[in-house]
Amino acid sequence: MDEPTRLADRFEESRGLLLAVSCRMLGSLSEAEDAVQETWLRLSRTDAETIDNLPAWLRTVVSRICLDMLRARAARPEEPVGQHVPDPLPQGEADGPEDEVLLADSVGRALLVVLDRLGPAERVAFVLHDMFAVPFEQIAPLVERSPVAAKKLASRARSRVRGTPAVPATQLAQQRTAVEAFLSAARKGELAGLLAVLAPDVVRRADPAALPAGAAALVRGADAVARGTVLLSQRSRYAQTALVDGAVGAVLAPRGRLLAALTFAVEGGRITAYEVIADPARLAGLEVALLDPVPPEAGPESWSQQLA
Repeated sequence: MDEPTRLADRFEESRGLLLAVSCRMLGSLSEAEDAVQETWLRLSRTDAETIDNLPAWLRTVVSRICLDMLRARAARPEEPVGQHVPDPLPQGEADGPEDEVLLADSVGRALLVVLDRLGPAERVAFVLHDMFAVPFEQIAPLVERSPVAAKKLASRARSRVRGTPAVPATQLAQQRTAVEAFLSAARKGELAGLLAVLAPDVVRRADPAALPAGAAALVRGADAVARGTVLLSQRSRYAQTALVDGAVGAVLAPRGRLLAALTFAVEGGRITAYEVIADPARLAGLEVALLDPVPPEAGPESWSQQLA
């Protein structure tokens, strides 16, 4: 086997891991694939004999590429100047490219939403350390910080990802039980399940951007709220529980892009009110975090094992 072929084979052995870390850094499978391809192009232009540890070299290169892409994204936001016209919430099965849907499902829609709110250096430090067990001594040069400063970046990101509940743990657990029961019934279109978790005098409010044309922004009563929720059950497949402003809520994030958030009021185990927030300015002002810790990447191909 000649050297170029052998090098290509070694790169392919790391492709899956490179793609995994790029997806979590960028939140987009198509952009992650571009980053991995650029990594291969840089490797093909490099004398492989000068590389002592190929997995470490590849990790460094793909991380720098992702960091540059994140910084470019921050410098050139996609939103046009002037009045913002929000994307419509999904009405049916269409959800864009299937691979992006699989990315959101595998990584977690809520996690992608929270990661997207971190600064570029914070995101890189958090993803590499907390999800792939890369030591801060190796992260520091990537983010152009000292190891101590890189650790602070990851710690600050971790605090934002985890959030701070605004209610006691027992109340948070009650909220979560009610919200998860609501979302489960909504996804299945089960009217009886919704009625079981909604208080008789429940109130549902929604931003106009979250509703079909002509739909009422304010609905009162369990029957009316439940029937309206059933009619929009397809949207619920995009919903995932999250900590929203310190309480249990939900985010609607097709392909990991936040389009709406739900906040709930729960009393006695039943939902007394909920609101669908879809106005971009209101969404930007919400504090969104995860309800559960972020699990590290497992398996025989973790960076820490490759670099041991």
